[in-house]
Amino acid sequence: MAGSINSFTRRGAMALGLGAGALAMTPRWASAQSVTLRYGHNNEPASVAGAQADWFAEAVGKHSSGDLLVEVFPSSQLGKLQELAEAASLGTIALTHNTAGGIGSLYEPFAALDTPYLYRDVDHLMKVMDVNSPVMQELNEGLVAAANVRVIYAHYFGRRNLTANKAVYSPADLAGEKIRAVPFPIYQTAIEGMGAAPVPVDWSEVPTALATGVVAGQENPVNVILNVKLYEVQSHLMLTGHMANAEVVVMNEDAWQGLSDAHKEAVTAAASDIRDRATKAIQDNEEKETEELRKLGMTVIGPEEGLEVDAFRDSVSKLVDERFGEKYGDLYDKIRAIS
Repeated sequence: MAGSINSFTRRGAMALGLGAGALAMTPRWASAQSVTLRYGHNNEPASVAGAQADWFAEAVGKHSSGDLLVEVFPSSQLGKLQELAEAASLGTIALTHNTAGGIGSLYEPFAALDTPYLYRDVDHLMKVMDVNSPVMQELNEGLVAAANVRVIYAHYFGRRNLTANKAVYSPADLAGEKIRAVPFPIYQTAIEGMGAAPVPVDWSEVPTALATGVVAGQENPVNVILNVKLYEVQSHLMLTGHMANAEVVVMNEDAWQGLSDAHKEAVTAAASDIRDRATKAIQDNEEKETEELRKLGMTVIGPEEGLEVDAFRDSVSKLVDERFGEKYGDLYDKIRAIS
């Protein structure tokens, strides 16, 4: 690697894992100049969001000929969602992934990317989330300046759908129901717009919160619902599709700038590989996983079963516009302009 370890800032050294003695733990087959990056996240390894972190680690190793290593810590081992975002900003870890709403805790405009009913389709979402899109370039500059973190790639995470222990057809059916919300404002607004009372609960606590009745339901892509076995504590799946999500992978800026040009190229190449691979894995499996949830006993309610998708869209969009329209209006226009 170009330069010495002493050329890194202290924050950058921490991000590279040096504070935890990561270099000393690199495998014997790695070169003496190898660097280890710590990647912490909240997902289970069996989910696509969890698996893609491992795929990224493998791809970085391949593209760097084993010179640059990524050590993955899944399932909130290094902290909860908010803590992981802050750790990447501070440089305690080099990499993490989060929703755009979660990244909004570091740089508020990022939260606009998780606005419900914003994208025309998955292709539109992924064009917006490409690190080279004009929207992402602008947001990335702001994120680096505000939080010392940059987006290196984003992959499709799925369409978020509602689960509960009763049939829900319209926002009126959720009146008074406590539904778990990702603990960030845009998500809480989405739940409130759907007619429910949003209860912020960190993802690591959701299965217990559902099992104990702290909340009556939650919302997530079908991949997550299946892999975390939420069908064991939720009887109904409503195909609201209220939010098309990308999972955003970010890297501490000091760690990024501390890499050699060759290592940067390895990270960029790996990012491109895994962005496409994870997106395809989610898309290919959404319908199949929905059917699997049916087989496991969930009652699936979509438009054909009477789900009033337009009523959810109108109710959610009205509240989102009231709370965020003035703040994010220009950004929404830029997002809608991407074709």
